[in-house]
Amino acid sequence: MDAAALRELRGLLGERLVEGAERLTRVSADASHLACVPAACALPRDVSEVQAIVRWARRHRVPLVVRGGGTSLDGESVPVPGAVVVDLSGWTSIHEIDPVDRIARVAPGVVNRTLQEAAAVHGMFFPPNPGSWRTSTLGGNVSTNASGPRSFRYGPTRAWVRAAEVVMGTAERVALGGRSAKRSTGPDLLQLMIGGEGTLGILTEITVGLLPRPPRRCALAVPIPEARSLGTVAATLARGLSWGLSALEYLDAACAAALSNTPGARLPGDRPLLLLEIESVDADDEAVRLSALSGMLRNAGLSEDPLVFPDADQLWTLRGSSGEALDRALGPRIREDVGVPLGRIDEYLQELARIAEETGARTCLYGHLGEGSLHPNVALAPGTPRGEEIRSRLLETAVRLGGTLSAEHGIGLVKAAAWERSVGDEGRRVLRAVKDACDPDGILNPGKVLRVPEVDRGRGPSPGASVAGRTPPA
Repeated sequence: MDAAALRELRGLLGERLVEGAERLTRVSADASHLACVPAACALPRDVSEVQAIVRWARRHRVPLVVRGGGTSLDGESVPVPGAVVVDLSGWTSIHEIDPVDRIARVAPGVVNRTLQEAAAVHGMFFPPNPGSWRTSTLGGNVSTNASGPRSFRYGPTRAWVRAAEVVMGTAERVALGGRSAKRSTGPDLLQLMIGGEGTLGILTEITVGLLPRPPRRCALAVPIPEARSLGTVAATLARGLSWGLSALEYLDAACAAALSNTPGARLPGDRPLLLLEIESVDADDEAVRLSALSGMLRNAGLSEDPLVFPDADQLWTLRGSSGEALDRALGPRIREDVGVPLGRIDEYLQELARIAEETGARTCLYGHLGEGSLHPNVALAPGTPRGEEIRSRLLETAVRLGGTLSAEHGIGLVKAAAWERSVGDEGRRVLRAVKDACDPDGILNPGKVLRVPEVDRGRGPSPGASVAGRTPPA
């Protein structure tokens, strides 16, 4: 970026333009292994300033990368060289909570947990609860279509977005969706923004659906025999929705051992575990549902008594620290996120075991078992040729088994090339047309998902890129 362009942006924002490599380190990385120092960081105070920044970027052909909590795992919020980060983490207003329409209208920087706490005052809750719910923002949740343990019953973020205000790559401000729970009005442009990773527009306001809070929620940790077919367990317990089962998670023995070493954990750490949640109306109803669940567990070949957490969020807060626990146990590693059909989960586990045998690297697996949403980990350094070869193998296996490259974390920089291959020529042609209509200059989050060759070429950090003088978060 030339000095004149930077002076112009400084004139627009004044002290709300952050410059200097040391000050920019904070916005140079996300929770992936990637990092890149941007040219500057903009802190707009309102929508009109976001529009002004986009107009400026169009004039000067400068990439813009929107950032919230920086918890993305595949480089979605990592800048490309020469980019300006648009930091909306300070946009934390909850504009409205309406328990009649069952909606919340929020700014994109509102943290998931903050919304949950505010909705609870009205007897409501927002169903999506990603593992990063204590720090991830609603803007990021929407941009990556985040999920979490409760997605087994309630679906991903996509199912709960009612409306959004968006500044497009043209700098136009558009309103998409509405307050009503259902729409049938032709192709849904709002859905293009969900999971779009900021490549089509900048979310400046979001309206999400809420539900009445279940009166009771308890969680259980259930030991699993090592030899038990995980696909059979998943298929058996997936029928438990009618008994109030709202989460069906899995930790293999390595993950359970790492998590059991977390301070305050009450988990057995010597075998694989199921983590379950049951919703109920009152104590009597909970007892009936737990009895029914016990029968299903026996049918699935699981006879050991579960460990019960009367407060389900206690277990999910612990489960959300899996990443940190594995950082301590395994160090740098390939961390993946794939979707696999329930009937083929065991085949995926066999491939992971082959990788461990061939490479000698430690592996582990956890995930949202009820949906086949799996997180395989391999203790090989990401960004290295061997590490990226194993990542490709993890992804290709999921697709070969009829699954997907990502069940919840998104594409970002890490999976962009694999995603393009999986979409095919015709799919890319259609999506390119969408990108060109929403962001004709290719300035919004280039290199992620919908790549624009003339902007991306030579700018995106390589899979092993990092900020000089620091280690990016694992």
